[in-house]
Parts: sequence; structure tokens; C-alpha cells
Amino acid sequence: MKNAIRSSIIILALATSYAFAQAGPPSDGPARHAQHHLAFLTKQLDLTPAQQQQAATIFNNAAGAHTATQANLKTAHDGLNAAVKTNDTAAIDQAAAAIGNLTAQMISAHAKAQAAFFQILTPEQQAKMTQFESQHEHFGPGGMPEMHDMHEMHGHSGAHPEKPTAQ
Repeated sequence: MKNAIRSSIIILALATSYAFAQAGPPSDGPARHAQHHLAFLTKQLDLTPAQQQQAATIFNNAAGAHTATQANLKTAHDGLNAAVKTNDTAAIDQAAAAIGNLTAQMISAHAKAQAAFFQILTPEQQAKMTQFESQHEHFGPGGMPEMHDMHEMHGHSGAHPEKPTAQ
């Protein structure tokens, strides 16, 4: 049973990280993506200047964390590819675990940024945000993209500024 769970986690981590790797770095970077995200949310939720400033800090911090984690994720993928080519099963396990941990860090950082943003909203804005999320099926609870849309939260080159993806 533990092996089945472990295998499922590793497969999920690899599939998710593969989606990240396929997406590549955003064409205009996480910080620019954060600006687009903030502009969209400002328009949709009628954010005040004070809320915009707070949100900018939240999203810029998240973008910085994303950039650092993304670099580590690339290194882990490179290690995994090298281990596959040499059939080094111990290194494969180690790289897969690193990729899983880094993916979890990215998800956690995103969720924490979303939670911090949600707290600066008025009750009316929170209701609008919740309604918006429920109307867009690719978003799960708390504004978190569903697993099949995780690569979009990192702003791949096909991301749209008007689409509420996170950093």
C-alpha cells in the first residue's frame, strides 16, 4: 500500500514537473506576469490603490520565490535526465523526490500568496473573487489552478494577461 502511494506521488510529481518543463520560462518573466495578474484583478475587483500596493508586494514576492524554485527545478530535471541515461535508480529516486518537493514548494507558495491576497479584500470583493473562481472551471478551491492547468500558473508564453493565472 505504501509503495502504491509513493509510486502515485512520484508519478504525479513527475507529470506536473514535466508540464512545468514543457512550458519553459515565461516570455516576459514572473514579475511581468505578476503585473498582468494584478492589473486583471484590479479591474475585476475594483481594488483600491492601497490594495493594489499590498497585492503588488504579495505577487512580486511570490514571483521572486517562483524564479528561485524554478531554477532548482531545472537542476533537478537535469539530474533526473542524467540518471535515466545511466540507469542510476538511486539517483532517479533522489531526483524524483527533489522534483516532488520543489513542486510542493511552488504550490504552497502560490496558495500562500492567494491566501494573503484574499485577506486584503473587502467582504464584497471576496464574494466576487469566490464567484469568479466558481465560474471558471480550470480553477480549484482558493483560486488554485487544477493540476492539469498547473503549467499556466507559471505564465508560459501562451498565457493571457486577462486570464487570472498566478505566479
